Amino acid sequence: MEFELVPIQFNKILQSQSYTVFVLGTEDKQFAIYTSPHVGQNIQIDLAEQIKPRPHTNDLINSIFGGLDITPIQVVITDVQDTIYFARLFIEQTIDGKRKILEIDARPSDCLTLAIQSEIPIYCTQDVFDRVIAVEE
Repeated sequence: MEFELVPIQFNKILQSQSYTVFVLGTEDKQFAIYTSPHVGQNIQIDLAEQIKPRPHTNDLINSIFGGLDITPIQVVITDVQDTIYFARLFIEQTIDGKRKILEIDARPSDCLTLAIQSEIPIYCTQDVFDRVIAVEE
């Protein structure tokens, strides 16, 4: 099955005590993905390059990727049902000279955290982009 992908940008993160909001999109349309407050706190610590008292889950994932010589390639937001988003993380690994691309089902918050840290592209399917509700800046 083929999907038309729309390149989107991470624009900002908004934080409250109750939730975190990722604002993503293009110049023409922005949309929001809500997640738990600790996700935003962790990302803000990373973006501010503050020292963490303990590693976060994304640090564990990055350590595993590094140990296995895995490189994140891209994130694709694949579906939205009501207000729940679905995403896929694409990673690359070379074993015995053979390049393997893996597609992993993951929470958008985890994917977006990895995308921000790794500076990899973020996409969503055209279908999702057409269905999301735009937010006003």
